[in-house]
Amino acid sequence: MPLLGKAAMLLSFDVVPEAISEHDEWHTHEHLPERLSIPGFLRGTRWVALHGQPRYFVMYEVERLDTLVSAAYLERLNHPTPWTSKIMPHYRGMTRGFCSVLGSSGSGMGHVGLLSRFKPAPGAKAVLSEWLGKEILPRLAKRPGIGSAHLLEGSVAPPMTNEQRIRGVDVGVDWALLTTGYSQEALAALAQADLGVGQLEEHGAAGVVAALYRADYTLTAGEVGA
Repeated sequence: MPLLGKAAMLLSFDVVPEAISEHDEWHTHEHLPERLSIPGFLRGTRWVALHGQPRYFVMYEVERLDTLVSAAYLERLNHPTPWTSKIMPHYRGMTRGFCSVLGSSGSGMGHVGLLSRFKPAPGAKAVLSEWLGKEILPRLAKRPGIGSAHLLEGSVAPPMTNEQRIRGVDVGVDWALLTTGYSQEALAALAQADLGVGQLEEHGAAGVVAALYRADYTLTAGEVGA
């Protein structure tokens, strides 16, 4: 499995235009190193939209779901740094999910990613899960231009914390499919065909939101403090 843990935290959000430059500096030099110093956090990656919204997608790969409700993580969330407290009010439309990894295929992490977020339509969870798990995931990573794919499900509701109070209430994540590769054209085509809104809805998905991203910055736990 190319993801480094059994769970992941997914965040999608915008930042007001006048704060983007300072946000990226803060996120690179303070926030990611802080998060990756928490036990169980393994890798964090910031992605920036090439096509679609919102502007940012961030994924933290963690050892297990318990990592995301651990005392060490909650302590950071409830005691934000001065710089964090300055940046958080500039966030808009935060979607944040504590997710289990339902399945993966392929290996590695491409520099281009297609993130599709959705939820099962009423009564369609079993059909959607079987289609994604048995038909879509196994063959995605075999396509030219694509290297890996991961299906994730929101499994734990994030608790209210001081950080969230500063930026506003988060919206949760139901299901997400992240497909990564080395060809922007291949992933863009995928978003119009096999993983298009119509195809996903036909197989039981609802509320489909998709965007194409480029990897902007990545940090692993082993690099923090090295």
